[in-house]
Amino acid sequence: MKLKILNLLLIVSSLFGYLEWGSSNSSFLFQGEYEVLSKIFTDPNAVVHPFTIIPLLGQLLLFITLFQQKPSAFLTYLGMGCLGLLFAFMLFIGIYSMHASIFISTLPFFILSTITVIHLKKLKRDENIMKKKMTFKTG
Repeated sequence: MKLKILNLLLIVSSLFGYLEWGSSNSSFLFQGEYEVLSKIFTDPNAVVHPFTIIPLLGQLLLFITLFQQKPSAFLTYLGMGCLGLLFAFMLFIGIYSMHASIFISTLPFFILSTITVIHLKKLKRDENIMKKKMTFKTG
């Protein structure tokens, strides 16, 4: 259950990434995603770009794990990786351009990603311990 909550929080935190460009343009990712999703069927060439498709795929993969009885660690890692590409780029932009708002907007995603990886490693370790115990009892 904890992994489902972490995956949901990863999705939510990814929606609040913040970008600024030009002198007066800015957007949260949920605003950009709305625009992409509204144009994907009317003008797909305008929105097909790796920095739009790959993060959307990441969110979709994380969303799928919410409906699995036991959320897939593979899909979770893959979803975080797809989103992480965009967020790493945003982090670089925030640091390079000295825009604190961009930099700070990436932190919740990276913090939750770190917590999720730690949780998944703990689950894997506990699973391996249980397998060893079962082997010991049956052997």
